[in-house]
Amino acid sequence: MLIRLCQHSFHIYDLLVFSAAITLIVYILLPHRFALRYDYIDQQHFEEALLAATTPNVSAQLAPDCSYKEVIAESRFVYDARHLEKIQRDEEIRLGGEYQPEDCRARFSTAIIVPYRDRPEQLATFLTYMHNYLRLQLIHYRIFVVEQSDRKPFNRAMLFNIGAKVAASYDYPCLILHDVDLMPLNSGQIYACSKLPRHMSSALDSWRFHLPYRTLFGGVVAMSTAQYNMVNGMSNLYHGWGGEDDDLYERLKVIGVEICRFDPAYSEYTMLKHKHEIPNENRMALLRAASLRMHSDGLNSLVYKEVERRMRSLFTHIRVET
Repeated sequence: MLIRLCQHSFHIYDLLVFSAAITLIVYILLPHRFALRYDYIDQQHFEEALLAATTPNVSAQLAPDCSYKEVIAESRFVYDARHLEKIQRDEEIRLGGEYQPEDCRARFSTAIIVPYRDRPEQLATFLTYMHNYLRLQLIHYRIFVVEQSDRKPFNRAMLFNIGAKVAASYDYPCLILHDVDLMPLNSGQIYACSKLPRHMSSALDSWRFHLPYRTLFGGVVAMSTAQYNMVNGMSNLYHGWGGEDDDLYERLKVIGVEICRFDPAYSEYTMLKHKHEIPNENRMALLRAASLRMHSDGLNSLVYKEVERRMRSLFTHIRVET
């Protein structure tokens, strides 16, 4: 009897050890281990936090101003087959991927800049969904796809700089730096700049809709063209994956500009499956010197060759060699 009790005790002990080990593994491996509480702007204050600014052709439009209260208040889940399968009312989209509402005057003009290479299926999905999504918001927007046509390691930050430069030539006052594999889920996430740079994709499904760390400033971010110029854009030195978003955050810290986020319920995104880029082995060394380089490494040191610029039906396509 005593032997059986001892065997039973050891069995329970083994189960407890096994359970503790599994818990530890889950804690270490799953993204929600990083979940943090963070400050955000609540839905009632979204509109006052936004930066009303448009291109000259929109500001000259003779129409009443668009209202965004209902767009925000009636936010709904729209990542569904209807919005993903085909573009609705594609005749409304101008050549180059531009749209503005006709019945009212948009208060926001936004350049959406997408760095790209070798992901045709994702790009097709992105363009279909985003054009359906963005026209729900009564904003003026244009999608710029900046494609790296050479075979050097992918330089996402440099492509953002190129896109920002091109968008500025079209007088866009607001830039949204947008990865091609991220899709917003709820219609009330207004694609316009706020008075502070905004981290838009703070509730990502691959992180269990939690924020991994407070200083994260990547995926989808909104910055005014003026703010982007103030920090000299992004570093051109991050060849390969990783580090460039943290570098941008450090630049904002140098000039004393904080970032903001909207209510997580409005900031939910999904990530399309993709193969990860080759990591940048020098990213940590570059990041340590981010604040020292910001005035000499960025928009003012941008060197590239524009291979082609074409106005396609759904986007402005800029092919470059870096």
